[in-house]
Amino acid sequence: MLPPASAPQQVVNQIAAIEAALDDVVNHGSDDELFTASYLQGHFAVVSRLLEMQPTATLEQLNSDMIASLQAAFDNKELEGDDAAQVTALWTRLLSQAQRVKTES
Repeated sequence: MLPPASAPQQVVNQIAAIEAALDDVVNHGSDDELFTASYLQGHFAVVSRLLEMQPTATLEQLNSDMIASLQAAFDNKELEGDDAAQVTALWTRLLSQAQRVKTES
C-alpha cells in the first residue's frame, strides 16, 4: 500500500484531474490518441507519484519534471517526429486544463 500524498491538496487535485483526462483519452480517443495518451500516462504515473510525496510540490515542478522525463525519452529515441510532438502537445493541453483546477475540486 502506498503512503498518502504529502503534497498540497491543490496539487493532488490537479494531478487527479490530469489522470482523469488521460483516462478519458484512453477510453474514448482514436487509435493515435490512445497511443499518445498511453505513452504519456507511463511517464506521468512515475513523475506524479514521486511529486505527490513532496510537501512542497507544485504544478510548476510537475511540469518541469515531466518535460525532463519526456526529453530524456526523446533524446533516447523512444519517440521521434510527429509522435514526440503529439505527446508534447497533449501534455501541454493537460497542464493547461490542470492550471484551472481549484483546491475545492
